[in-house]
Amino acid sequence: MNDVITIGDAMITFDPSSTGPLRFSDSFKRKVGGAEFNVAIGCSRLGLNVGWIGRLGKDEFGRHIYNFARGEGIDVSEVKLEKGYPTSLNFKEIQEDGSGKTFYYRDKSPTETLLPESLNEEYFQQAKLLHITGVFPAISEQNIQVIEQAVTLAHKHGVKISMDPNIRLKLWSKEKARETLLRWMPYVDYLLTGLDEAELLFGTNDVTELIEKAKQYNISHLFIKLGVDGSLVWTDGEIVEAPAVKVETVADTVGAGDGFDAGVICGLLNVWEPKRILQFANTIGSMVVGVYGDNEGLPYYDDVLERLGEKESVER
Repeated sequence: MNDVITIGDAMITFDPSSTGPLRFSDSFKRKVGGAEFNVAIGCSRLGLNVGWIGRLGKDEFGRHIYNFARGEGIDVSEVKLEKGYPTSLNFKEIQEDGSGKTFYYRDKSPTETLLPESLNEEYFQQAKLLHITGVFPAISEQNIQVIEQAVTLAHKHGVKISMDPNIRLKLWSKEKARETLLRWMPYVDYLLTGLDEAELLFGTNDVTELIEKAKQYNISHLFIKLGVDGSLVWTDGEIVEAPAVKVETVADTVGAGDGFDAGVICGLLNVWEPKRILQFANTIGSMVVGVYGDNEGLPYYDDVLERLGEKESVER
């Protein structure tokens, strides 16, 4: 039985060997990425049983991602390699301060072969939590239908649903994102969002007003990521806050939100107190930004405990 399942488009990510505008970068390092895929990796490293539903090209890049996922302990029984479809790519541009942009090359994506009827209902019956984001459905109308079916199956079998809106306006409009994600909101148990995404969805970034929205949708836990100000969660009529964890050097901000999500999911499934969940997730986010790459900085469970000072680190 999987603790967590997710659906998404995993890609080959090319990271520049130097910082600055992409047009001046002449060498790259091949890595793997994808929002939902990163969360799957993060959860697996934290000791959860994780399943990923996806499609890859039947090419060298697709085989690399498939084997990478297996090496991370992720169940890939619902992943297929599709002949005639190139594995999706993206190129990153990274500035000196760690911020950056992403340029996608995913035309004729192998996920075009992932249809609503492709989803294995038994796979959902045997899961505890389905994690979705706004990235995969933003790619195509068909992907919206796939997530619609996934949400339906999860709700049918009592599977908890967590959502990170993760809105990418390069992929769809504000109006389409709002209409689509709000349609699924009544089925969401755990919402993990930044204030900017919350404002796009609900028309406000006031925490009190956002809590009222969460109540209307019967969301049990509203997690709000506040960046350098840490994070907060509303649940059981109470607001709990936790400060950000200090970061000495920011290498790459990509993947920090995915790491936070993995930490929250781990805490929820282990039925931790809200404060503990926030401290754990904030710590993971701080560890991710200190390492180049989308998921290279995602820590193992014991690494987080060491960073929290709860486990002794033995170097030699």
